[in-house]
Amino acid sequence: MRAKTRDGTGTATGPKRLNSRRCREQSVLKKLRVIFSSAKKHFHAVEERCGVSGAQLWALIELRDHPGLRVSDLAALLSIHLSTASNMLDKLEKRGLVRRQRTSEDQRVVQIFLSPAGTRVVAKAPRPARGVVPDAVSHLPDKTLAALNRNLNTLMRKLKIRDKRAVMTPLSDI
Repeated sequence: MRAKTRDGTGTATGPKRLNSRRCREQSVLKKLRVIFSSAKKHFHAVEERCGVSGAQLWALIELRDHPGLRVSDLAALLSIHLSTASNMLDKLEKRGLVRRQRTSEDQRVVQIFLSPAGTRVVAKAPRPARGVVPDAVSHLPDKTLAALNRNLNTLMRKLKIRDKRAVMTPLSDI
């Protein structure tokens, strides 16, 4: 009996090829587990050390780097819904970590600034402050980032259940 057969496409389909495919599938799953677990551990370290979620810390970092952001600008920087950003800022404001200020030119425009307490939280945050996944993605070469994006799109199309709302949810809140 032959070890390999052809499936009509000229591709070997015997046990050796299936075994090789299974190994690649398992390798991908293991890598995804490491990515998710690493993100989770980082978020846990952030909460332990700073008392805020990973998403809240990222917001504080953006406010440190861009004082006076509007809520809509912050939401865009964090890739989250405007309402999610607004709710997050409400919590941070109640804890005294940020303050809102209306501009004198247009009272409808509200700018957000770090408070001294917010500055202290950012100073003691574990690095990378934005999170391990956003940090790693930001360091990928353009070609790798483009290929990863294409490949993740392909993977997502194969999912039987897809939570499209998650696209605008902070990773620490998933």
